[in-house]
Amino acid sequence: MTGVAKPGEQELERLAGARLSVAERDALLERQTECTVVFSREGGWPAAVIMSFMRVDGIFWLTATSDRQQVTALARDPRMSIVVSNAGTGTPGRQMVSYRGVGTVHRDRETLDWFLPLWAERLAAPGAEEAFIRLLDTPNRVVIAFRPVALAASHDSRLLAGDGRGGPGPDHQDSGRSL
Repeated sequence: MTGVAKPGEQELERLAGARLSVAERDALLERQTECTVVFSREGGWPAAVIMSFMRVDGIFWLTATSDRQQVTALARDPRMSIVVSNAGTGTPGRQMVSYRGVGTVHRDRETLDWFLPLWAERLAAPGAEEAFIRLLDTPNRVVIAFRPVALAASHDSRLLAGDGRGGPGPDHQDSGRSL
């Protein structure tokens, strides 16, 4: 051994070695369908909501109705962040990625006509795509395009010693049972 501790072996302060690679970030963003959207409310107070998303050509696409707090906030200040974790995906460990960027609210028919079929393909139950589109295609529906300007953070607990919380790693055997 070289004497250099693996991240998480002695402390959890220096985690630079536990970041997702570009390929791992792409895989996470393909598997996950929900993200946390962070924005500023009036008076500068931070706020966040969980939203479904899809990513096309590096742009995150989301939808809401025009009266939602995140839509009115973006009209005032387009800066926002998106956080995506692997929670609920069934993949091992704890993975996350966070981006800072700029959100643009689209209210035009052309964007909706492009967006809704792709959205339904990603999120609707098989065979229910048209019904899902009908539910979403309403007069107040908007589409948000989030263009990342910086990778804020990423994390992959699989790169830490053990489970990253002081316990044994996923390969540890105890009483014949995998933890």
